[in-house]
Amino acid sequence: MAQNKKLGQRPQVITLKAVAQHLGLTPGTVSTVLNDAPSARSIPQQTKNRIRAAAKELNYRPNFFARTLRNKRTYTIGVILEEIGDSYGSAIISGIEDYLRQKDYFFLTVAHRHNPELLNRYSQLLSERGVEGFITVDTTVHETPSLPTVAVAGHKKVAGVTNIVLDHHRAAFLALNHLKDLSHERIAVLKGNPLSSDSEDRFNAICEVAEQLGINIDSELTVQIDIDDPTPQLGYPFAKQLLARKRPFTALFAYNDISAIGAIRAFQEQGLRVPQDISVMGFDDIPGAAFHFPSITTVRQPLSRMGQVAAQSLLERIEGKEKYPAEIAIEPELVVRESTATAPKP
Repeated sequence: MAQNKKLGQRPQVITLKAVAQHLGLTPGTVSTVLNDAPSARSIPQQTKNRIRAAAKELNYRPNFFARTLRNKRTYTIGVILEEIGDSYGSAIISGIEDYLRQKDYFFLTVAHRHNPELLNRYSQLLSERGVEGFITVDTTVHETPSLPTVAVAGHKKVAGVTNIVLDHHRAAFLALNHLKDLSHERIAVLKGNPLSSDSEDRFNAICEVAEQLGINIDSELTVQIDIDDPTPQLGYPFAKQLLARKRPFTALFAYNDISAIGAIRAFQEQGLRVPQDISVMGFDDIPGAAFHFPSITTVRQPLSRMGQVAAQSLLERIEGKEKYPAEIAIEPELVVRESTATAPKP
């Protein structure tokens, strides 16, 4: 049995010259094809196929430093987000990584936790390390950046920035219309932390759609989340505040799935059943939403897809695409599970 290579042992390096000798071609021809240079258009497709097949067979890997020096490029981008470990941010990063891996790009990630000083310092550090562009997640960009930038959940229109946004009006309609179909009239709302870039747009959309549907959003049934927490603690104490107001309601539209899970716990501690006594609607469709008990009815954001779209848009700009959209809207989807049901009769 062949002995496994020791951890850290440097593998044999296959050079571009070795690939060329194997094929009986010049290194320049092989380099042109493997780097997908414009001049590769003049090379026969059969030859291109031979070169790529040989590179794969020989396990050829481009020399990153040589490639960087030759093209004066780093093939690296910076990803700036509020929180790395939460379900929302990690799903977007997964989509970013999936797309960049296919394009042989690398990315550096920093988390600023809504600290303006950290945000400025990290942006500068990433620039000093040669990133060619930025993707920001749940981060408000206030000024025109020095590098191409794509903002996921960015709602402020800034020159030089492409915003990847969810259609919040459509999302609010899907959620509220679902609750209306279940005969809910008294609907409480957990409003997101003002530091979250989605918070204001989402709440405004809820109010606008509620008016269109003839649903009253009572200020006494609206609670402002004012903490920054990636756990169900985000919703738990604010659901308790809602109950303490002694104002009856039959459904809760939570800011996101994490706060919905925390709210359900608060309701259950008071002897209330979900959904028999109170229906709970989440937002995002994080992986845990389907496995909570009861499973969470939610408005799905295709988070991984949003990360892929952000990465694709940024690379198109880095690679020289001059015209770029100021905004790319992503469609939401209603996912009905166990946490919503017909409103209880008075």
